[in-house]
Amino acid sequence: MPPLNKEPIGSKNTHISRQIRPTQNPERPPAAKPDRANREYRHSAPRRNETLDRKFQPKEGSLTGHEPQNHAKALKRDTVHYVPLGGLEEIGRNCSFFEYNDEIVIIDMGIQFPAEETPGVDWIIPNTSYLEGKKKNIKALLITHGHYDHFGAVPYVLERLGNPIIYGTRLIREILQKRLAETPNVPKMKFIEIKNHDTVKLSEHFTAEFFGVSHTVPDTTGVALHTPAGLMVHFADFRLDYNQLDTVENLQEFERLSQLGIHSLFLDSTNADFEGHSISEKIVVANLERTFNEAKGRIILSTFASMITRMAEIIQIAEKLGKKVAINGRSMKDNLEIARQLGYIKYKPGTLIQVEELGQHKDEKILILSTGAQGQENAGLMRIANSEHKHIHIRPGDTVIFSSSVIPGNERGVQTLKDNFARQGATVITNNDLDIHSSGHAPGGDLAMVAKICKPQFIVPIHGYYFKRAANIKTMKEIGIGKERIIMMDNGQIAELGKNSIIVTNKTVDSFYVMVDGLGVGDVKEVVLRDRRMLSQDGIFVIIAVVDSQTGAVRGSPDIISRGFIYLKESKELLHQTRQLIKRVVEESARMHPVNLEHVRDNVRERLGSFLFRQTKRRPMVLPVIIEV
Repeated sequence: MPPLNKEPIGSKNTHISRQIRPTQNPERPPAAKPDRANREYRHSAPRRNETLDRKFQPKEGSLTGHEPQNHAKALKRDTVHYVPLGGLEEIGRNCSFFEYNDEIVIIDMGIQFPAEETPGVDWIIPNTSYLEGKKKNIKALLITHGHYDHFGAVPYVLERLGNPIIYGTRLIREILQKRLAETPNVPKMKFIEIKNHDTVKLSEHFTAEFFGVSHTVPDTTGVALHTPAGLMVHFADFRLDYNQLDTVENLQEFERLSQLGIHSLFLDSTNADFEGHSISEKIVVANLERTFNEAKGRIILSTFASMITRMAEIIQIAEKLGKKVAINGRSMKDNLEIARQLGYIKYKPGTLIQVEELGQHKDEKILILSTGAQGQENAGLMRIANSEHKHIHIRPGDTVIFSSSVIPGNERGVQTLKDNFARQGATVITNNDLDIHSSGHAPGGDLAMVAKICKPQFIVPIHGYYFKRAANIKTMKEIGIGKERIIMMDNGQIAELGKNSIIVTNKTVDSFYVMVDGLGVGDVKEVVLRDRRMLSQDGIFVIIAVVDSQTGAVRGSPDIISRGFIYLKESKELLHQTRQLIKRVVEESARMHPVNLEHVRDNVRERLGSFLFRQTKRRPMVLPVIIEV
């Protein structure tokens, strides 16, 4: 297979130091009054654990970025600080920054997929409120690679951060330009392209050296950040490359870094809880080729749209076997075209066809590459499984291949996909059946190998839930790195970095969720999510009553609208009792003149809510609409 990179990141190039200059590249609502006679109905907020509090609520006393230098809470002068804003309590939303006096360097700005506790949300992005207060101090935004969980939030925060200079590879530049062009009212980015082993002076006290690591997207870069406290090495997402003889390739980069004297190693811990070593990508390619050969009908393969290296391998296998490749998914099409233009992917004319042309070729000659391997509701693969796709419908004999791992939290959606495909007669193959996916994240054994070679003073586990990051404690103990040298942090915590120390302080910055929903960024708060969760549990019950402003009597019969609570046609007796209760409560509450509509609504809400709970043991959201005529 020809190399994917014209100048591969991570090759044994001589050290290059270039002087690079920036260029312009093309409310919580009022509490309901308790009904003393029916205390069991009161809506009490569910008990939260500490992690959920951090996710959704600002922490009292957090720094805002506006504190004057002599303020009691302000950060110490002449001290290097490290702050993770995301990625330490979830998969995704990777973002952190280093700060020294009036200089800030940010590493990555990623998105997170919505979770069960965030219904209806499109994305979750890092909370940049602290950085916004110090945007004049931001000297650089370093993007390590082209996965959305590391760069996807840039369009939403670029202007808020004062449009800082972005550093990244050619691939990052092209992908970002595409994304920014699709986002309204975003300033033109200032981008500096970097290559392997470039050394760039970012500010007076921060200098970055970029080095290559292996991942599932070309040109993934680690960062060796020279600071007044020492060398901070951030590995981004990475894995070790193994050949088919199970021998590690290209360890020279880690050995070179160890000779520089590493203060802290910021270590990708997505797979730290898995033992052993990575699977060779060459084994994955061989297994995929064998699977393609054995398939009798069409092949539908799904993977991440940003896994450019894997997609290049799949297209090359298809060409070798004489198959035509159709791309299903706009983001995948865009990324493939960018990679082709940059020379990372090469294929013969005619290899790629449009999905509209599938009927012109025999089934055994068709391979469909699709987005949606995580079970996303509106992605290409889900539309195929639900028979909603205009051109692609499952036939008995099709083979559906999932060449990716399941992101924690997406298990249910992926299982639904597999069930739907199996019911329609397709053969479903996942990584549990055969090694057809090699993760882009190093497991515990490989992390220990890297740490042993690099010899850092400290290890700061990043990228992953707490239990994944904590798995490093046991793994590193086996190579002589004690627990006291492994620094466990949470999102928003502030660490002080001395020449021979790391101290996690009691100071914090806000890191709670900022949610993107449609065109809104940050306008979906915890109270909105709470209402959405309540609606999903017990539904909504709307009452519309017309009240005579002179007599306080209810005119006619109140209208009732119910969604997700009861089926109206089968609940006539309950509705009759409900209307009688509404009339009685409204007329009792409307005796005063003039009529206090807020008082009437509150009484209806409380009395009706209690009544419905007694009758059904369910608590719908009760919305009374009182119209005075």
